[in-house]
Amino acid sequence: MSHRSPEPAEPTARNYAGAVYGSLLAASVIATAGTLGPFPRLQLVVMLLTTGLVFWITHVYAGLVGDRLAHQPLSRSVVRNELRRERPILEAAIPPAVVVAVSPSLGLGPGDTAWAALGVALAQQVCWATIPLARAGAPRRLVALTGVVNLLLGLVIVVAKAVVAH
Repeated sequence: MSHRSPEPAEPTARNYAGAVYGSLLAASVIATAGTLGPFPRLQLVVMLLTTGLVFWITHVYAGLVGDRLAHQPLSRSVVRNELRRERPILEAAIPPAVVVAVSPSLGLGPGDTAWAALGVALAQQVCWATIPLARAGAPRRLVALTGVVNLLLGLVIVVAKAVVAH
């Protein structure tokens, strides 16, 4: 877990790290789902959303217990802020889950569905890592390096999926 300041999170602040983490988590779920054999689309959607939900709640709990309670009393406001701050972990599971859910209307079979969902998860991972840097005026080299590092992390998942599937 990351170390955080004891102040409550700003309600409007976006947790880009959580979004990157959630995207990589979703990619991992997609990559490992195929190792168990053929899967129904609904099962993968449920796995993506459930995993995102469990990790979101886990991060909220860890933030509250690990950081907040040591520095400030627990209140509804503190819990609400922590839920909001960590929400991108859960939200990152939604686009790949939507791809899986609508894949029949796109004419995708199970293998193509998994690859499309994996592509969405990795694309959002790279975007969540680079867009805030670009908006903050970071040097282009840093933005590019960040994109490459995140793409490489995602490609590790893609290679693992390809190796395990064959």
